[in-house]
Amino acid sequence: MHLFTQCGISPLLAVAAVFLALIGCGTDSAPQSGQSEKSTDTAVTPASATVVTSTIGSPGRDEEHAHKPGAHGGIIIPIGSDSYHAEAVIESTGDLRLLMLQRDETRLLEVEKQAIKAFVKAEGDTGATAIELAAVPQDGDAADKTSQFLGRLPESTRGRQLDITIPNLRIGGERFRIGFTTSTSIDDQTMPARLPADKEQQLYLTPAGKYTDADIRANGNTTASQKYKGLISKHDAKPKAGDRICPVSMTKANPQFTWIIDGKPYQFCCPPCVDEFVRMAKEQPAELLPPESFIKSE
Repeated sequence: MHLFTQCGISPLLAVAAVFLALIGCGTDSAPQSGQSEKSTDTAVTPASATVVTSTIGSPGRDEEHAHKPGAHGGIIIPIGSDSYHAEAVIESTGDLRLLMLQRDETRLLEVEKQAIKAFVKAEGDTGATAIELAAVPQDGDAADKTSQFLGRLPESTRGRQLDITIPNLRIGGERFRIGFTTSTSIDDQTMPARLPADKEQQLYLTPAGKYTDADIRANGNTTASQKYKGLISKHDAKPKAGDRICPVSMTKANPQFTWIIDGKPYQFCCPPCVDEFVRMAKEQPAELLPPESFIKSE
């Protein structure tokens, strides 16, 4: 109190200031109405990976924090310094589904019905392709609101790493710009390289070692890249006890990437890992372990 008095501040005003400061520290507030347009460019990696968020116009406020996996297995995108969130889900059909979430990521957020445009750029491409995301309200959404948007990815971008930008999204009368990438949470250099088409055909459609004619028929007389075209590989470097793991990368396996080898189903994280394991089964059959060997124990 002596310090406040010496500075010309009355004890009563000092107490009030402290009280208001304490209230403000515990309040979750939405973006202020004076900030009519905000931008959130986010480099987002799947599930357990770290998310780095930067809001243009707020220097020095970059944050680094972890987001839990989306309830639908998608990518959680922070919006407006975490005032809101969205979950981006890329379906095996090639659809892009955007689910709107509140600050609490477990709660849906209803926003204004609107047609939003997304710009999709696949790794290696020089330009982006514009797609429309239409409002597709879910059960329980208000008549003039939606908590979901849906669009179709270009055929040429499916199964590839994508950078996606939505330059204009309205939430509560404010406009936001968001961006995210489907990059994996582990170094791509740890993944096998994709085979050229001619070598891939030779690998998958000719038997040898423990890779048999029966396996080739069971897998549909095709290659992994052809069979799984359009599916997105998501490498989870932190599988839990009891999870199936990829025999090549030792990341969490995806049951969608199942291949029959020696008459048994093996699960992988991506098609290039299937390539590598089929090659090993043909050239080093004595080293082939059964599928139950690839389960995370601890």
